[in-house]
Amino acid sequence: MSKPKYYMTTAIAYTSGKPHIGNTYEIVLADSIARFRREQGYEVFFQTGTDEHGQKIELKAAEAGVTPKEYVDGVAGEIRRIWDLMNTSYDKFIRTTDADHEAQVQKIFKKLYEQGDIYKGSYEGMYCTPCESFWTESQLKDGKCPDCGRPVKPAKEEAYFFKMSKYADRLIDHINTHPEFIQPVSRKNEMMNNFLLPGLQDLCVSRTSFKWGIPVNFDSKHVVYVWLDALTNYITGIGYDGDGESTEQFKAFWPADLHLIGKDIIRFHTIYWPIFLMALDLPLPKQVFGHPWLLQGGEKMSKSRGNMLYADDLVDVFGVDAVRFFVLHEMPFDNDGVITWDLMTERVNSELANTLGNLVNRTISMSNKYFGGVVAKTDVCEPVDDDLKATVLSVPAKVVKKMDELRVADAITEIFTLFKRCNKYIDETMPWALAKDESKKDRLSEVLYNLVESITIGASLLESFMPETSVRILGQLNAEKRALDEMDRFGLYESGTKVTEKPEILFARLDPKAVRAKAEEIRAAQMAEFEAENARAMKNSAAAADGTDKNSAAEADGTDKNSAAAADGTDKNSVAAADGCDKNSAARADSCGKNSAAAADGTGKNSTSGVAQKACVDSGQEISVTLKDEITYEDFEKLQFAVGEIIACEEVKKSRKLLCSQVKIGNQVRQILSGIKGAYTPEEMVGKKVMVLLNLKPAKMAGLMSEGMLICAEDPDGTLALMTPEKDMPSGSGIC
Repeated sequence: MSKPKYYMTTAIAYTSGKPHIGNTYEIVLADSIARFRREQGYEVFFQTGTDEHGQKIELKAAEAGVTPKEYVDGVAGEIRRIWDLMNTSYDKFIRTTDADHEAQVQKIFKKLYEQGDIYKGSYEGMYCTPCESFWTESQLKDGKCPDCGRPVKPAKEEAYFFKMSKYADRLIDHINTHPEFIQPVSRKNEMMNNFLLPGLQDLCVSRTSFKWGIPVNFDSKHVVYVWLDALTNYITGIGYDGDGESTEQFKAFWPADLHLIGKDIIRFHTIYWPIFLMALDLPLPKQVFGHPWLLQGGEKMSKSRGNMLYADDLVDVFGVDAVRFFVLHEMPFDNDGVITWDLMTERVNSELANTLGNLVNRTISMSNKYFGGVVAKTDVCEPVDDDLKATVLSVPAKVVKKMDELRVADAITEIFTLFKRCNKYIDETMPWALAKDESKKDRLSEVLYNLVESITIGASLLESFMPETSVRILGQLNAEKRALDEMDRFGLYESGTKVTEKPEILFARLDPKAVRAKAEEIRAAQMAEFEAENARAMKNSAAAADGTDKNSAAEADGTDKNSAAAADGTDKNSVAAADGCDKNSAARADSCGKNSAAAADGTGKNSTSGVAQKACVDSGQEISVTLKDEITYEDFEKLQFAVGEIIACEEVKKSRKLLCSQVKIGNQVRQILSGIKGAYTPEEMVGKKVMVLLNLKPAKMAGLMSEGMLICAEDPDGTLALMTPEKDMPSGSGIC
């Protein structure tokens, strides 16, 4: 009898850089589901991979001084290395640069064009380079990209569009009649209320302003835009053919049972993707699950902060299965989770070393000490045994229920309930006391048998989540992995089996201080690497600007020998210009000003303008930037910036330039003097959220004490502008 099919996918990772632990969480989560479905008897096909096209890749390749293909080859290899390091059991790793995928995307695009779903037009609107998304004015949030909050720029270009509205009503009906389609439910409500019900606009599906993409084969100046390329990997990877010659594998496995994705891309998978499928006359996936995010200490991970957590660094300290356990067990079903070095250390020590490791070690050690390692069933039972057996036998069904709901963290909790019950059973039966009474020998043997049998069941359940640990436990017990359909019976461990003579420590207790020291080493290395990357980016950007960069992404396709950014016609002198943020330096790659040397020494014209010479003037003329002496990251780390709210302001009577502001910063109020009277009136200042340098030594100015600095930008004409947050941030928020 053939097994039922189960096809599941992760989102394909974007090849913009090495994946951090938040990215890695998704592949580990998917792997645990795939492994468990195999245990349930399914024939699973588990696909993951990389998304490798787009303007952002073209720019990053130019910054790195390589071709786009060379760049994505390197990053895709690194992503696959991390996935393999984490012991993930994917069946296929697809790359959107694979020749067969590219060929099918071209067929799909042409098919949709010929049947009238795609038409040629032109686009004029606002464009966000990091998100590679067009927006109308009404869709912007505070004038910024509604997805990432970054600045957008006007853009106009010829493009092909997909008629989204044609299928909107049909999709709304599908979502309403298939409540399981979008999970968790909160994600469904967001898609319906924010996007579908207000009405869909036609979607841009091609670009002409860059070249690193799949060419539209009947209109060579266009490349297929990101989502029609990336999303179709779910069908091209299993053999879909746009000419109707799809493989038997595709026919067997489509529609997908599960698309597992991050909550930030739920819109593309529950609106764009199902509409594309409707146009191709294909059934929709059965479920799209938008998992939450894993945050570092509750804050965003950043290389410049040195707080990026990568799977390989964590594995070096904790081991593969400890990292798997943490990211799976500590993530709520539909809320963001938190990861820190201290929290991981605590969980390893309490849950893995103590609850699990100590249980296995004690059980094997007692079996060796009292019976030479032989585990024998004697049937000398007491009522306490019944409670243990009832708990153990109830766990498998609970785990199955949780996994059917994709509540992986809760499933692991159930398994550890079993292990904790075993530890309690040891305390209840006190084997060391039984061993002192020869007449209790058979009872002692039964107690140890019950423990070994219980641990065998627990270790077998653990395999989907901590596969190496499961194998190690079963190996030490000399036990076969128990099948799910055999876990409704207690006592299948063969009586008379001998456990290992020398039990190994599954998880050693960790010294928190030693872990923190290691974390500090990793942080310092990250910051040094970030500094080196920025230096390389600046060098390559400069080379591209004067036409000397022979590895420019644009040159690679023969379209422009000066800069990849020139492809969009906006700036022929700098790769960095393509993001619309800074026309002079690719060192602004982190887009939040972390490398501003001028701000670092707290000086600047009028004692306020730490970044004056970074500004771009409205005329479009480039500013000649004179750099100050370089500073180190150690120097920069000394500076403390925060968001402040000006609650009162008045002119300083003894000065022609100074304003005296009372600035609320969290739970404190500071008086700060700044030379911006020519740019702002006191009335204009009140209520503004501004960037404040907090730890500047207080100084007396015009007879008044100033306790910090307001940061401004200044153009060559002396026009000043206060640096304010893009979004409404509370006073006291840190600035990195």
